[in-house]
Amino acid sequence: MLTTFLIFFPLLAALLLFAFRPQSAKAIALGASIVEFSVSLIGVFTFDKTGGAQFMVNVPWIASAGIHFAVGMDGISLLLVLLTTLLVPFIILSSVESRYDKPHTFFGLILMMQMALVGVFTAADGFLFYIFWELALIPIYFICLIWGGDNRGKITFKFFVYTLAGSLFMLVALVYLYLQTPGSHSFDISALYAAGKALPASAQSIIFWGLFVAFAIKMPVFPFHTWQPDTYTVAPTQGTMLLSGIMLKMGIYGVIRWLVPVVPLGVAEWGSTALILSVIGIVYASCIALVQKDLKRLIAYSSIAHVGLIAAGTFTLSKIGIQGAVIQMLSHGIIVFALFFIVDIIAERAKTRSLSELGGIRNVAPILATVFIIVMLGSVALPLTSGFVGEFLLINSLVHYQIWIGAVAGLTMILGAVYMLTAFQKAMSGEVSYLATGFTDLTWNEKMVLYPIVVLIIAIGVYPAPLLAISEPAVNDLLLIISDVTAQIK
Repeated sequence: MLTTFLIFFPLLAALLLFAFRPQSAKAIALGASIVEFSVSLIGVFTFDKTGGAQFMVNVPWIASAGIHFAVGMDGISLLLVLLTTLLVPFIILSSVESRYDKPHTFFGLILMMQMALVGVFTAADGFLFYIFWELALIPIYFICLIWGGDNRGKITFKFFVYTLAGSLFMLVALVYLYLQTPGSHSFDISALYAAGKALPASAQSIIFWGLFVAFAIKMPVFPFHTWQPDTYTVAPTQGTMLLSGIMLKMGIYGVIRWLVPVVPLGVAEWGSTALILSVIGIVYASCIALVQKDLKRLIAYSSIAHVGLIAAGTFTLSKIGIQGAVIQMLSHGIIVFALFFIVDIIAERAKTRSLSELGGIRNVAPILATVFIIVMLGSVALPLTSGFVGEFLLINSLVHYQIWIGAVAGLTMILGAVYMLTAFQKAMSGEVSYLATGFTDLTWNEKMVLYPIVVLIIAIGVYPAPLLAISEPAVNDLLLIISDVTAQIK
């Protein structure tokens, strides 16, 4: 029941906002998201860390086609559900000082997207997973199209076409797997695992690319990334937070849950190619971030670099690589949310995001500057911050996989430090820019958003063990599937 509640409660709240159009839509959405987060915490505290999938619900939906409403959470799913339910209240709270037309629609779409995201992370049926995957696209499309910036129509259409095309590849792959299941066929995740593993390597390779393209576009990794910088830049701040903080995790989760265990021979054949593409993306995005003049666009490219590292570590198929990917998904989610919120604060006060026009903000807003540098240091993986935990594990896994790949991937930390410190220096240091003369420090509401994020960045960096303990059994189960197939190959 807990999983079902987490899926349908935000949907119910969204439908109520759509239907009744209350004047207090923002407060209602915030209250609903806090309830959702509280229930997810119940799941965390009652979760058996020694067990597999829990809080399961499995009822026939379209029984004649072998489709069930099957949902549940193992350790990996639980942490991503926790990330989703944690960030949505902060995303809503970050909009308190913003004014949007038709707020009931805006916040209803955010809650609707939360429903779809939780569904993606908990689905144990291939068809249900695809439905939630597609449902997550609809709210963010309208959020970007209606409340986005200049040229939003063209940019949002490109985003929609990219993600929809990738989803069609995934659908074809899932249907093919479904047809390989014995008897009356089933979309059950265990049945799809068995059907995929039974396929010859050539067929698994085709399925690999059908699934990987969909997941790579969503993350995104090179060369499927071209929709991302423009979309992140033109989207309203809350839309960018949803995209970067949570939605891109769908792609990495898809690799872990629906690619590696389904077609392990395909991964053995093509995983190194995907890994190299991810590493290319790290260097490519970092180099482009170095020359960005728009602060929001710089953060967008830095996100591509960080996600490339997560994807690369996942394809090492090692315990530390996958554990690092899981913890870094959490860390990246909270850090990139805070970075985009800080950019929004700066842009709102200074009326610009151009680094060449900023400067001296720390002289007039020392608290903002302090928070910014802590979040930034988390982004560049300073020890004792959350970013260090994940990146250390990921780079460690890549060094064990192949030392030169680990060395190249490690550039994400060096180049990240360069462009982030340069951005901080240009925006915060030096003489006070004429645009920053009337700059005010953080408001009470902004502190309510950013202070807890700072605490989380430090807390996870100092003591990540509880989070790693939650995901470890699920990672071990995944590795058992892979090792079983590896033994067959040998």
